Amino acid sequence: MAIARFPTVVIDCPDPAQLAAFYASLLDWKIEASSDWADLRADYGDCISFQKVEGYRAPKWPTQDVPQQMHLDVVVDDLDEAEAAVLSLGATKADFQPGTTFRVFLDPAGHPFCLCRE
Repeated sequence: MAIARFPTVVIDCPDPAQLAAFYASLLDWKIEASSDWADLRADYGDCISFQKVEGYRAPKWPTQDVPQQMHLDVVVDDLDEAEAAVLSLGATKADFQPGTTFRVFLDPAGHPFCLCRE
């Protein structure tokens, strides 16, 4: 018997509504936001939440000066097309790219995330 239906990932950030809007555009999910919290929900129930943290420090990827703590892998059909889309949404392509089947980006709050080919 499962104890819960699905896990929620909670991401620290300086502006929950702004970061939720970035990921909502990327994933086509719906936002429910307040001043210090935002939930991003898929139609099928999955959720990513964002919480406001005073004095937030962005991860310094790939170094561990400020650890990344977590990252999201987003599966895409076409890396070039997806790269153009996330850059237009406000992501930054990371200077260090350790692989060829995925690309590393930083979201507007500095969290690394990867676009991955299926």
